[in-house]
Amino acid sequence: MTADPKPGAGPDRGTVFAFFNEIGIIAQLSQALLGKVLPDGVHPSHFAILNHLVRLGDGKPPVRIAAAMQVTKATMTHSLAVLEKRGLVETRPSAEDARSKLVYLTGAGRSFHAEAIAGANRAFGRIVGEAHLETMREAMPALVEIRKLLDENRDPGG
Repeated sequence: MTADPKPGAGPDRGTVFAFFNEIGIIAQLSQALLGKVLPDGVHPSHFAILNHLVRLGDGKPPVRIAAAMQVTKATMTHSLAVLEKRGLVETRPSAEDARSKLVYLTGAGRSFHAEAIAGANRAFGRIVGEAHLETMREAMPALVEIRKLLDENRDPGG
């Protein structure tokens, strides 16, 4: 087993792992809580698609959404079918390329997203106090910076 590099020679692997381990645990716990406020049949991963479309705009091809979510095209096709069956999204042919389809939020999808956020806020509000909110506000810029860093470097080998 090799030792971590000397300070300044590279990242402190223990710190990096501990940081992402905490984020992973927070993600698991928050996803579980979110899952409890979503209606039956809608999984947090389905909500993540709606959230992605709200955040970055709809009218995206399924393959691009799959890449953003880091799932296979087959997984995305299944998830979009669930959302489309519930009337939360619709797919339409692309105006530029009739062979490809684009995904759009419906009015019901936008309402569902807003209601889910409100439900999550109520659920988290029962456990998050003002001191925790201040910690979150202070951590946000650093978390956004790390998210952007990871997003820009999705291929760890390249």
